[in-house]
Amino acid sequence: MAEAVVSIVVGRLADFIIQEANHFCRVRDQVELAQTELQMMQGFLKDADKRQQDDETVRIWVAKVRDAAYDMEDAIETFSFKVSSKTRRLACILIKGKGVHKIVAEIEKITTKISSLRLSLQTYNIREIRESRDGATSSYQRQQQLRRTYSHIIERDVVGLQDNIKELVIHLVKDENCHKVVSIWGMGGLGKTTLAKQVYYQSEVRRHFSCFAWVCISHRFQVREVWEGILIKLISATNEQREEIARMREDEIAKKLYLILQERTCLVVLDDIWSIETWDSLKAGFPHEKTMSKILLTTRNKAVALHADRKGFLHQPRPLNDSESWQLFEIIAIFGREETNPEIHSKMKELGKKMLLHCAGLPLAISALAGLLARKDTIDEWNTVHKNVFAYIRRGKGHEQEYAGASWVLALSYDDLPYHLKPCFLYLGHFPEDFEIPVKLLTQLWMAEGLISLGQQGQSFIGSLEDIGYSYLSELVERCVVQIGERGSIRKIKTCRIHDLMRDLCLLKTEEENFLQIVNFSHKKEAMYPSASSTVSISKVRRLAIHLDDKADRLVPPRDERNGHLRSLLYFTPRNWMPRNQRLVQSVFKVFKLLRVLRFENMSTEVELPSDIGNMVHLRFLSLRRCHIKRLPLSIGNLKSMQTLDLRFRQLDIVPNVLWKMEQLRHLYLPLYYRASGKLRLDTLHYLQTLLHVDNSHLNDITELTNLKKLAVQVSSPLKNLEKVLTSTSSTLERIRSLYVHNLVGIHSCAEVSQIVSKCHNIYKLDLNGPTVELPKDLQGYPNLTKLWLCRCFLKENQMSVLEKLPNLRNLYLQSGTFEDNVKTLVFSKGGFLRLEFLSLSYMDEIDGWTVEEGAMPSLCQLHISRCRGLTTFPDGLRYNSSLKKLSITRMPRTFYSKLQEGGEDFYKIQHVSSLVFGEACD
Repeated sequence: MAEAVVSIVVGRLADFIIQEANHFCRVRDQVELAQTELQMMQGFLKDADKRQQDDETVRIWVAKVRDAAYDMEDAIETFSFKVSSKTRRLACILIKGKGVHKIVAEIEKITTKISSLRLSLQTYNIREIRESRDGATSSYQRQQQLRRTYSHIIERDVVGLQDNIKELVIHLVKDENCHKVVSIWGMGGLGKTTLAKQVYYQSEVRRHFSCFAWVCISHRFQVREVWEGILIKLISATNEQREEIARMREDEIAKKLYLILQERTCLVVLDDIWSIETWDSLKAGFPHEKTMSKILLTTRNKAVALHADRKGFLHQPRPLNDSESWQLFEIIAIFGREETNPEIHSKMKELGKKMLLHCAGLPLAISALAGLLARKDTIDEWNTVHKNVFAYIRRGKGHEQEYAGASWVLALSYDDLPYHLKPCFLYLGHFPEDFEIPVKLLTQLWMAEGLISLGQQGQSFIGSLEDIGYSYLSELVERCVVQIGERGSIRKIKTCRIHDLMRDLCLLKTEEENFLQIVNFSHKKEAMYPSASSTVSISKVRRLAIHLDDKADRLVPPRDERNGHLRSLLYFTPRNWMPRNQRLVQSVFKVFKLLRVLRFENMSTEVELPSDIGNMVHLRFLSLRRCHIKRLPLSIGNLKSMQTLDLRFRQLDIVPNVLWKMEQLRHLYLPLYYRASGKLRLDTLHYLQTLLHVDNSHLNDITELTNLKKLAVQVSSPLKNLEKVLTSTSSTLERIRSLYVHNLVGIHSCAEVSQIVSKCHNIYKLDLNGPTVELPKDLQGYPNLTKLWLCRCFLKENQMSVLEKLPNLRNLYLQSGTFEDNVKTLVFSKGGFLRLEFLSLSYMDEIDGWTVEEGAMPSLCQLHISRCRGLTTFPDGLRYNSSLKKLSITRMPRTFYSKLQEGGEDFYKIQHVSSLVFGEACD
């Protein structure tokens, strides 16, 4: 991965030459020389990266190159920090002379080292490989051309599983209570979690059990956290209940969970239990005697399954047979290609079947191999992979444990990644095990780290950094090294995750490449990855991911408290985390002055940000989401490299009028409620794409924000000249793709809300909160509107006819007060909501009737009903809806539930629905 590191540093040097070195000619000349040396080396690093696994001397050479590139980056960024900490004129006076001589000497020394390393290439027989930039640019362009939906992500899951599913369902729904635990056990990559998910959503299982919970057991799990998670899911806890659970002692939570499982018919899935000790620490929350509830667990350890329940049912999925293996392989690697020559197809099939012999029927190995080959279009490329298969298997001799099962093909998949994707993949190692990673957050972090840049694309490229980031992620998904978590309303990937075996590989590579250190702080122990015995130079760790719990008494390991090399610091904490010492929090903003990324969230105690934050001039990403911060220092305006600033906490006394100085800002998330010190100027933020919670009095400023795509407006006071303002900003508003309008004034500002919406004709998502009364008359003409969220809008009854005629609406969320008080019955008319796929009704206690005419919502797939306590019966018209696959009901009256249970008077209306999820009833 040294090629990726050098490429990133070359980009940093180019930026430095443009931004700083023009003021210091001697520095510029030396930096240009260093840049040239690194550029000359780039072509050789492709070969070196490939060979380092088999040649220790090459591996050491690559490590020296990587460290030298990092040293160069440290030198120029430290110099930039010193310049930025003074005024430009004063910096020129003070730094010239002795200061310039020092930095020039340091850069010259590092350049000499790089030159020496380049000249030693012949000693190691490393050859130059010149490739076009097509590898980097094609990722985005292919994505635009093919528009792949990755349907195989769903289809492949069920290959060879039907018999397994049937057997497990039988044992889960047996009434004789012969066992309380059903276990799926087997080696990693066998498809245990996939099988458990298929069983979890089977219609027979959904009808048999009344409440459900799925939890993933990570290596660093906390017993209380697991019990809380199960309890919250089983009872579909409200916010009040969550707060009540948070106040309970650990033994009280265990007792409450125990009683619920004893009294109800629940299914709890415990995914990936590693040890007997893990089960023993959790079992106090589960009934010991006979009960209608069941536990489905997955584990790699048969002893765990036997220990959990001696009378329980153990199921070991069999590997896929040759036919099933080929079916799965073909779906991913072959299907979807343009017309293939029969001779080429035959040769691909021959090579594919030979390689499949080494996958031993493991779905993960097959998927990874097929994902690798899906991007290989010629027989020569397939032959190369075929040869590499044997090389990787030979490499594993003597390391059978490491290369057992799917590991060899995962390593091959990683090494086959283009150099620009390798650091993007390794970055996933920051996140905890089983973490659902938001794609937008991941892309913002990649950008801040410089892992994606427009400079890597060809001249014909038209798009943004965010587009490139999404195409990189899509390619990682296509290669089957990253899994899709959740898709959004327009089918774009919203969250992603990685398989635990792939994560193991990721962490192994982060250690080899000195890319990342992970620290787990708990009251029991401090766990570090890499280990303290690692050969990695801990003093030069550049990225830290720190996982904290409520008992943590420090924020960084002692060895890193003064780490001047640190560039990225990500904290992962529980909700409402309370630091024991505020000085520790403040020290983070004072010590690590070269940080580019700082994610520090969930602090529940009030924290005062020190003015030293203004010295973190390289900071590009700062998230203080859900923190309790009353005031931002004026010095925050010094952070001129900032790209993403997330201040989404509940309330902030004052937002200083300095954000306009952050001219590189792309995503700005303001607090829900705040006061600005004077008018909040935003007109200089020309790169801004996301602007959340801006007051309507600042709408004038968005005229200059020509890249804005997502906008959230707080209507806090009427504007007399609103029409004039909206006319002047119309070109910007036409570009908005996601719009949120929150009316804080009341009924008197309804027209203002409608006027704002009426100027945003191209939105995909619309969220209205607060009095609206009437929707824009031309809303039905909005061609892209697919997602609509309405809350406390108090719409007139006739507005339902507007909603149901929206031509492309796929997701509709109706909440409390959507319609005015005299609207007691919802009527969905025949032929209405033709494309609606998801409908949610929640907190609509004012509604006591719901009519769905036959032919309404013909495309509806999912329906969610929650806390609509006035509803007493399920609409009869939905029994004709054959497309409805999932029905989720929570916090509804007991009579409503009883009618829908098997044998109830309304069961015939939902008996065709394959997935039923019934949460806790309310009184």
